[in-house]
Parts: sequence; C-alpha cells; structure tokens
Amino acid sequence: MRERRDRTQVASSAGWLMRIARPSWARLTTCAATPFLLILMCGCMVGPRHSRPSAPVPASYKEAPPDSWRRAQPNAAVPRGKWWEIYNDPQLNALEEQVSISNQNVLLAEAQYREARDQVRIARSALFPLVSTAPSLTYSRNSSTVATQLAGVNGQTTTVAVAVPPTTEYSLPVDVSYQADIWGSIRRSVVAAKQTAVSSDADLENARLSFQAQLAEFYFELHGLDGDAALLQKTVVSFQQYLQLTKDRFAAGVASAGDVALAQTQLDTTRAQLIDIGVSRAQFEHAIAILIGKPPAQLTIPPSVLTTAPPPVPVGIPSALLERRPDIASSERLVAAANEQIGIAQSAFFPSLILTATGGFETTDISKWFTWPSRFWSLGPELAETIFDAGKRRAQVDLQNSAYNATVATYRQTVLTAFQQIEDQLAALRILEQEAQAQDAAVLAAEKSLAITTEQYKAGTEDYLAVITTQSIALADQRTAVDILTRRLTASVLLIEALGGGWDTSQLPKL
Repeated sequence: MRERRDRTQVASSAGWLMRIARPSWARLTTCAATPFLLILMCGCMVGPRHSRPSAPVPASYKEAPPDSWRRAQPNAAVPRGKWWEIYNDPQLNALEEQVSISNQNVLLAEAQYREARDQVRIARSALFPLVSTAPSLTYSRNSSTVATQLAGVNGQTTTVAVAVPPTTEYSLPVDVSYQADIWGSIRRSVVAAKQTAVSSDADLENARLSFQAQLAEFYFELHGLDGDAALLQKTVVSFQQYLQLTKDRFAAGVASAGDVALAQTQLDTTRAQLIDIGVSRAQFEHAIAILIGKPPAQLTIPPSVLTTAPPPVPVGIPSALLERRPDIASSERLVAAANEQIGIAQSAFFPSLILTATGGFETTDISKWFTWPSRFWSLGPELAETIFDAGKRRAQVDLQNSAYNATVATYRQTVLTAFQQIEDQLAALRILEQEAQAQDAAVLAAEKSLAITTEQYKAGTEDYLAVITTQSIALADQRTAVDILTRRLTASVLLIEALGGGWDTSQLPKL
C-alpha cells in the first residue's frame, strides 16, 4: 500500500510539473499574437514623402527656330533607341551596334547596375524572418576529481568525488528571428535600394548614349578629314599642273626662275598638309576601334567624303526634357533614395520590436533524438529603445537632410546643364548653317578669282605671286567649307545626345 501511495504521489507531482513547464494553448496564443497586434496597431511609415524637386524649366528654347518641331515631323523624328539611323549611313549603323556589345565602359556600367539590382534583393530579404539551425553532436566527460556535494540525512551535505561516465548529447535547434518593420525603416531601405538601382540603370543608359554619341562624333570628324584629304589631293594635282605651266613659261623665257620656285614651294607645302592629315585620321580611327571594343589593328574605315547636310532634329518642348535625359532621371532617383534615408534616420527615434523563437530536439540517447519528449522551445518578443545617445540620432537626421539637399542641388544643376547643352548646339546649328551659306559664296568667288588671275598670268599681265595668293585663298575657303559641314554634323550629334537620344523614362526598369 505504501509503495502504491508513493507512486501516486510521484505521478501527481510529475503532472503538476508538466503543467507548470508547459503553458496552456491560450497563454501561448496570447504570447504569439501580442506582437502582431502591436504591428497592426502601431505600424506606420515615418519620414517625408518623396516628390520630384522643382527645377527651372523655360517655356521654350531660346535658340530653336520657331518651326523646328513642325519641320521635323513626322519623317525626321529621332528613331527610338537607334537614333544614329537618322543619318542613313550603313557603316555608322554597323559601328554603333557594337558599342552596347563590346564597349568595356558600357559593360562596366552594366555590371554596376546588376550590383545595384542585387542590393535590392538583399534589402528585401530583411522583410522576412531569418531561420537558422546549428545541429551539434557533443561527446563530453566530467572530471572525476572535482568534488560534488550530495544531499544527506537530516539536511546534512556530503562532499565526495563522483566519477561521471562520458555522455553524448545530440542537438538540432532551429532559431527564428524577425524584426517587425513597425516604423517602415526596412521598407524604406528597400525603396532606397530600388531607387539607387534605377539610377544605376539610367547611368548605364547615359554611358551608352555618351559613347554612341562620341563614336558618331569621331566618325564624322574622321570623314571630315577625308574631305580635307580629297580636297588637298585635288589641289596637289592642280598645283602640279601650275608647276608645269611655270616651267614651260620659264623655258620659253616669259617667266622667271622665281616663279618656278614659288610653284614648287606651293606644291610641296600642300603635299605636306595632305600627309599631315593622316596623323589625325589614324587617331580618330583608333579611338573608334576602342569605342567598339576592338584593338586598333582590327579596324579599318575606308575613306568617304561628307556631302550631306545634317538632318533636322526635333527638339520638342523643354518640359519634356525631364523625361528624355537619362542623367536627369538618374539624378532624380538619387533624390528619391536620399529622401528614404531621412525616414530611416527618423525611425531610429522609435523602439524596435524583434520576435524570436527557438525550438528543436535535444537528447543524450540517439534513439530518442527525434521523439516528441525530446523537444524544446522558447518564444518571446524583445522591445529595444535607446534612452540616451548624446544627440547622435538627431545628428544622423540632420546629416541625411543635408545629403538630400545636396542631391536636390545636383539634380537642378543637371537640368540646367542639359538646357545649356541643347541651347549651345541649337545655336551652333543655326549659326553654322548661315556660315555655310556665306562660305559657299566665298568658295565660288575664290574659284572665280583664281580663274581670272590664272588667265592674267598666262597673258603676262600678272606675276605668279598673285596666282599663289589667289590659290591660297581658294584652298583656305574650300577647307573651311569642308570643316563647317563637319562641325554641323557633329553639332547635330551633340544635340541628339543632349536631347536624350530618343530615350525616355518609360524604359527604366520596374524593380
């Protein structure tokens, strides 16, 4: 009977201990639900909302002709993306296609965009719980020479050295940790990372546009030199004829040896100018090779003379420029990212809530490792708040406000610079067109003057110095006309680049 009562008492005590050690489902549900109720009741986003900063945008371009937009529509619009096709040059088209594929600076910008996009994934992961585990198998043995106190009779204790056999502990814990985004700090971090990634994509487009425009500029500069070379080659042939004329006249006794020397000097000088053009042309060809990602030895561009005036470029209205320039889009996205940093800094004034849970299986008997009695768990929220930081958080908010103001100033300066670039190239195209007309008239007059002077020299009424002077003027006027055409084409390229090259913000990625 006594043994039965002892067993009953042991069972009753064990049940009482189990009730203490294991909370009821109601208590567990309340413990788990409380943090989520706090999130629903208190969750909000602290910090300012983003809006595009104001920028000085004129109503119209000062240098644009009144009919510049209408004159360019609908046939001469800049092609979307492949803006260089407006020049109808197959060789230029083929070269431009290689910039996005092989230009190393463009590939660098692409890699930087991918890095920024991966940062978005990293920031977004903080919105979800972190689950980790650390399985372990521990074999241990306690020292048998360490004294151990044992309970004795009548409350007395006895100190003895007990040899404890070695034990093996098997553990499989699982830890779950989650930071509740009550004040929107994590969400703002994700938005900031997104805005930075979109800015990086716009930087990529800006780099691509810049190198494409640079290639087109070098291309027209190179063929402008081809025009100079063709003109000088034609002039060399003409001067050879004049040299032979003076030699014939000298042999006939109607010209002096000085005339022959002047004609020879003029011919050799022109030949030297023709040879010198090869230096600049080779450099432009090498630069184009690098832009398309090739060694200079692998690219040869055949000579070609520029003959066509630049096509009209639609400039649109100034307010549309804010959507058409990738560098403006990049700067505006950085402003948005800086705005999110202000909210992140302000959220530091509020407490943070971290929910943690740990559970798993632990035993010293491997056969019972994954049995229900071997389980263990713990669950609880943690609320953390900084009480005193000597003004650190306030300084961080002020720091982010200053950084935001800096990005706004950069954005506005980018807009102003864009308008300056457009006005510069519009003025260049307008003035160079007028100059080209005047220069063409000067070329015709110089050619007519040379023809008259030549006839006078043949008639003996003018000396050869007058012929050389007229030849020099005619050659200078002709070279100036070639250079003006080259400058007009490069100015049109720079205008297209300043307008965004057919790009707009609809091409930005959605992250």
